[in-house]
Amino acid sequence: MSTSNQFWRQKLYWLVLISLMVRAFLGATLDLGNDEVYYRLYAVYPDWSHFDHPLLVGLSIQLFSFNLFFESELFLRMSSIILGTLNLFIVFEIGKDLKNSRTGFFAALLYTSSIYSFVITGIFILPDTPQQFFWLLSLRLMLKTLPSCPNIKSNGSNMIWLGILIGFGIISKYTSVFLWIASVLFILIYNRDWLKRKWLYISLLFTFIISLPILIWNIQNEFISFTFHGERVGVLGYSLNLNYLLTELLGELLYNNPVNYILIIIATVLAIRGSISLKKQHKQILLLASLPLILLFIVFSLFRPTLPHWTAPGVTSLIFLVAVWMNEISHRNDKHRVPWPIKLSVALLSLIVVMGYLQVNYGIVKINSSEEYHQIGNSDPSLDLFGYEQIADNFNRIVERDKNNGVIKQGAVMLGSNWFPLANFDYYVASPINMKSYGIGSLERIHKYAWINNINGGFEKGMDAYYITDSREYHEPYEYFSDYFETIDRADTIQIIRGGEVAKRAFVFRLKNLQTIPDNPLIRE
Repeated sequence: MSTSNQFWRQKLYWLVLISLMVRAFLGATLDLGNDEVYYRLYAVYPDWSHFDHPLLVGLSIQLFSFNLFFESELFLRMSSIILGTLNLFIVFEIGKDLKNSRTGFFAALLYTSSIYSFVITGIFILPDTPQQFFWLLSLRLMLKTLPSCPNIKSNGSNMIWLGILIGFGIISKYTSVFLWIASVLFILIYNRDWLKRKWLYISLLFTFIISLPILIWNIQNEFISFTFHGERVGVLGYSLNLNYLLTELLGELLYNNPVNYILIIIATVLAIRGSISLKKQHKQILLLASLPLILLFIVFSLFRPTLPHWTAPGVTSLIFLVAVWMNEISHRNDKHRVPWPIKLSVALLSLIVVMGYLQVNYGIVKINSSEEYHQIGNSDPSLDLFGYEQIADNFNRIVERDKNNGVIKQGAVMLGSNWFPLANFDYYVASPINMKSYGIGSLERIHKYAWINNINGGFEKGMDAYYITDSREYHEPYEYFSDYFETIDRADTIQIIRGGEVAKRAFVFRLKNLQTIPDNPLIRE
């Protein structure tokens, strides 16, 4: 190993160690977010696939929590922390393959400084976690294999491995199919020799076989997942709305780190113009793996609300263009110095992480919120990651008091009208005291709880329930449940304290004596 390679690899090891320690600390000390507690249900109630996403996020939680033997925030997030660490090595190797170890280290720094990579897939447990891991592995193999001669045996086996990796990406998240779109486009335009070799078709077959659980589950459930996602991105009948586009672009800017995002735009333009020293085939693969995904959802955002992390795998693929560009700048100046734009990006990420952690736990910035009793904290999104342990402690006392006073039946359940915050209260409040959780509402509102209701035995007349709503999104239970229960009354109010002040409130209701069995949203007329 050359002195330069050793220099940058040692820096990588320090980056990996620091990143791992910081992400493990945050993963252990922050409450689970709305999405995370929901995807935990995929591990508690495993299936071939699920209403919202495929199965791999649930399997990842099961694997890294030892089948939920350890169910703390840290172990539920462990796959994100471990895979996020491995991703740094993969990113380094991609950059090294493209140019050299310096490029690899610059790519690893840029990857680390992305909020999507460091926080969303590196700490939080979401379908993006396994997708990002298999996306990067696939991208590296695409760069090695697609431009090569298909008659070489090792390239044939690499092509098969590519199909396997993309298959695992697809059962993580549907958008991984864009890797095959990029691969096929490259083959059709630049290397048609692959069309004459069996390895391409065997690879596609492996992807299909690995993706079969999605098809099996959708056949069993009337293709309900495909219908749901199709409706989310359908644009027919919708008029142009530039506010959606601005929201999408602003979200991409923030999720990927504003400095990174600007650098990515510049580097992409330079690459298209041929102003970056990079092999033509590698540049083509990186652009094909990113731009179709990004542009498609930007088009959707002209008509429908979108989420900025949908494009993030594509944006992440473009950081390698930035790394190559920064390598050229570094080479012209001090070849052992990290360029200032990358330092600025890392510094901004560090500031955001520190300020975010302090805001969540101490509320250092007083974000304007309603002074109304039932809406305190409704403008502070950091409260979505705070206070559930306080709610759980107080709720346990409420339940014990109600049982001792004979005002609630044994076997009372937790009830909700939407998948969040029901999943939050399920994990933090109900599950620790072996209380079952049910959802009443449409499939679009309760999601997986439509299946969980049946697994838990369904509704029975006469059953009692608790309902919790907090001041972040206060909803009276009467509008959802008055047609089902004989009586609904408020049991208590819980004050959630942060930084010595009341940050939000949780309101606990009793719903007594179920009179009418709710319709099963899985049964369609």
